[in-house]
Amino acid sequence: MDRIWQKHYEQGVANEIDIEKYVSLIGLLEHSCEVAGNKTAFINLGTEITFKELSEKSRDFAAFLVNKCGIKRGDRVAIMMPNLLQYPIVLFGILRAGCAVVNINPLYTSAELVHVLNDCTAKAIVILSNFGKTLEDALPDILMEHIILTEVGDMYAPIKKAVVNFVIKYVKKMVPRYNLPGAVWLTNALREGEQLRYEKPGMKREDIAFLQYTGGTTGVSKGAILTHGNMLANVLQILEWTKNAVKGEHQIMITPLPLYHIFSLTGNLLLTIALEAANVLITNPKDLNGFIKELKKYKFTAITGVNTLFNALLHHPKIKEVDFSQAQFAIAGGMAAQRSVAERWQQLTKLPLIEGYGLTEASPVVTINPLNITEYSGSIGLPVPSTDVQIRNEYDQVVECGVPGELCVKGPQVMQGYWNSPEETQKVFSKDGWLKTGDIATMDKEGFLYIVDRKKDLIIVSGFNVFPNEVEDAIMHNPGVLEVAVIGVPHEKTGEAVKAFIVKKDPSLTEDDIINTCKQYLTRYKIPKLIEFRDHLPKTNVGKILRRSLRE
Repeated sequence: MDRIWQKHYEQGVANEIDIEKYVSLIGLLEHSCEVAGNKTAFINLGTEITFKELSEKSRDFAAFLVNKCGIKRGDRVAIMMPNLLQYPIVLFGILRAGCAVVNINPLYTSAELVHVLNDCTAKAIVILSNFGKTLEDALPDILMEHIILTEVGDMYAPIKKAVVNFVIKYVKKMVPRYNLPGAVWLTNALREGEQLRYEKPGMKREDIAFLQYTGGTTGVSKGAILTHGNMLANVLQILEWTKNAVKGEHQIMITPLPLYHIFSLTGNLLLTIALEAANVLITNPKDLNGFIKELKKYKFTAITGVNTLFNALLHHPKIKEVDFSQAQFAIAGGMAAQRSVAERWQQLTKLPLIEGYGLTEASPVVTINPLNITEYSGSIGLPVPSTDVQIRNEYDQVVECGVPGELCVKGPQVMQGYWNSPEETQKVFSKDGWLKTGDIATMDKEGFLYIVDRKKDLIIVSGFNVFPNEVEDAIMHNPGVLEVAVIGVPHEKTGEAVKAFIVKKDPSLTEDDIINTCKQYLTRYKIPKLIEFRDHLPKTNVGKILRRSLRE
């Protein structure tokens, strides 16, 4: 295959990565912790942990899981919390126990949580107490052997910990009452683990590191099987791509996107471990005042985000008080970056907004623009090292440059398949082994790629996947609904918004009735922003609702 894109790599960026560099993510962590030692690894609301502390505490948690919980190599352990210092400790503890991490969106409803936990048969879950009620509601429908609870301030100094946890629970009342019999506290687990023997598991590249739940291109949430080899490959690809831009020993990356999202997991958490860099975890980026207050504290060197986040920052009156003088790059992913946002960002920061493209099934990065570009182009960039892409038509034939077709990918970062879903796995791979992304793209003569449209009906709200079937199923729980169809429509703030077209069965049915039904089954960003009642919905001659006609 002629990789025309490699001719346009930045000088010094290799065409291939050395996938033999590490055997597992455990090896990557141990190497960085040994080299970096007392350097700051993670920062959250003014509290820091060093690489040495990360190594020690993750080791303690691994020892607890194995010796006290009886967790065995290959078992699945779930994490359900926002960006806190506990997250990397727990995540690496799970990996060091020889287990697979299952990242769960803490905003999930109990129904969504039941689906994921039953599908992956998780043996344990580490959950922030704020979401304890959701887990309690799910317990009758799941088999969960071990529950480990944590509070927001658990990794802070004793006085700060007590104050933060008290305010969140009793002043802000952010912790609904829950009852989780047999649950243990993470702080106690770490103390116990410190006294226990830890034996490093002999993990290999082909062992599962993450079951990362996604809808793929359509349907209910499925667990993408991402091995240690997949994740290591993507980290090494990003390292190679960014090496010219990363200058100086004191690297500080801002992480506003949640670590349970694949973009943030690989491009922030794992990347900063590999770079031996400091990672500033933003717990609630929607609190723009608090977010900007954190930005003003650090002379950061990199920041990642989605288009909607950059747009929100640009509209904040205090963004001009942030010091961007040390920033080396800003990367936008998760959803398309809008030209107006990219241009305003560059005008403010003197940095181009670097757009990339990826998907959970590719760990996630497939393409990135060269970091030496001078302005926004609308392209999603070039395939990263050791990655092949093709644009194929509906007959699975490769098309010429400039002709739209489905973007297909091969590379060491591509998943092994979907957990417990051989039929869905077969659908997403071509007969000759290419991952079919479901996105329609074009490639120019220099190898730069441009997303044209989505092949499927997937809706992307602020970088998160929303699947029409799931929303429609939730709405149909309302007995007053006869028919429903859901599509994505353009939205200024979130890129896309969910719109529902409904035919009433009960003439008295209202928009509020629909919203209240959705709240029982769906995370907030999946709930329709727009509802339109109609007398009928367009259909094919066999009765299939035509979402395409509704979009048009």
